[in-house]
Amino acid sequence: MSALRLILADQLSASISSLESLGAEDTVMLCEVMEEAGYVPHHPKKIAFLFAAMRHFAAELTARGVHVRYIKLDDPANTGSFSGEVQRAVAELRPNSLIVTEPGEYRVLEMMKSWQYELSVPVEILTDTRFLATHDQFAAWAADKKQLRMEFFYREMRRQYGILMDADGKPTGGEWNYDKENRKPPKASMTSPPRIAHKKSAITREVLSLVKDRFSHHFGTLEPFHYALTRAEALIELDHFITHCLPCFGDFQDAMVAGEPYLYHSLISSYLNAGLLLPLEVCLRAEAAYRAGNAPLNAVEGFIRQILGWREYIRGVYWHFMPEYGERNVLNATRALPDFYWGAPTQMFCIAESVRHTRDHAYSHHIQRLMITGNFALLAGLDVKAVQEWYLAVYSDAYEWVEMPNTLGMALFGDGGVVASKPYAASGKYIHRMSNYCKQCKYDPDEVTGENACPFNALYWDFLVRHEDKFRGNQRMPYVFSTWDKFAPEKQQAIRAQAAATLQKIAEGRL
Repeated sequence: MSALRLILADQLSASISSLESLGAEDTVMLCEVMEEAGYVPHHPKKIAFLFAAMRHFAAELTARGVHVRYIKLDDPANTGSFSGEVQRAVAELRPNSLIVTEPGEYRVLEMMKSWQYELSVPVEILTDTRFLATHDQFAAWAADKKQLRMEFFYREMRRQYGILMDADGKPTGGEWNYDKENRKPPKASMTSPPRIAHKKSAITREVLSLVKDRFSHHFGTLEPFHYALTRAEALIELDHFITHCLPCFGDFQDAMVAGEPYLYHSLISSYLNAGLLLPLEVCLRAEAAYRAGNAPLNAVEGFIRQILGWREYIRGVYWHFMPEYGERNVLNATRALPDFYWGAPTQMFCIAESVRHTRDHAYSHHIQRLMITGNFALLAGLDVKAVQEWYLAVYSDAYEWVEMPNTLGMALFGDGGVVASKPYAASGKYIHRMSNYCKQCKYDPDEVTGENACPFNALYWDFLVRHEDKFRGNQRMPYVFSTWDKFAPEKQQAIRAQAAATLQKIAEGRL
């Protein structure tokens, strides 16, 4: 009895469920298909990372004696789609079954389900056991709750896995969350610790040539290219973060510094989301650093919360509400995405800098994503689908299960409050407090109206007033509306006029 076992680009784990009970007669298939590489204009670095990691993973399987069927993008017989390649493999190999692990995207799951009827062999779709909360577990947790707050889900996960927990069942240090210690602005002349540049193999060089030839028209620079492409290299990245960055990560995880895309962030999300690292091992390594006295509790707890809490929660939200979730747009945000998201000139330094980081590294850290590009999209009412497509395209760690709830829910409040208890709206004063960006900008974060006023300021107030019916009653927002109410009518009118002029400048490409 032989099985065809399909491995996707984000399933590069030796422990993936579709490789369990692998038989000597089985064939493992990986394929590079244009349908997946081009359904949004993915960053060239993202495409190169995934293709090169897939090829290295296939080479490791082959070295273990596994029969591997690897379809390269430029193979003449490549049909260009998962369905086409599965059908071709079934016709040529005549396996007794097709075995897959559930994918990370709803559309791909629907595609896999259709294979049950289109193929001449049975299709078995297995649970992805690499995640720490199952779909059923999340659904059970969510069933009796009016609000699905990540903080309470996170506490359940801490208890379940015993991470940062004391013997008496209480959280280590006495608190569940140390975010109050993790919001320090950047220090003067703050720079990132040196980062690793992995040596390029012949496989990697071949992929870079392919991507340069096929995808140079996509937004983003391909080189320099320093990604880890194997599990061994990803573990080196994890070790480097734990040793050199984690001790300061907590204090400055929200800070932004011009010319410094990384600061103390881990850079492992691409490896985690592709399967080269596993979430539980990452959490345990961070916890061990705290237990050994090598990293403070606020840093370790904040980092673990992003993985054990936020990552698992976001995945739970995605699968719990799809496919309806993807159609939500409760604020009716439909304004066209400005060209400066794709690198066109803008005089807003914070936007230009965040987009530069994105273009050059297929990366920007979570505050740039949430409070710069995301915050601007929220305040300006940019089309939620266009914004989601942008985030999915430009970051090497982006897959729909993680991108959609973070963008639609957290950044845009487009899901009506499933993910966020209030919109993450902020004026230029927040950006000024948490970065050194404003020192290099034409616009003044202290000015609300006038030629040099920071665009975020008037847009912030205008956003709140536009959606007053939805937010005035929010229990977390009485202060902001009471402040607005204290403004004289003339000032309110001037702010609304400034916002209208700003939106017009966006449409005309003059901001």
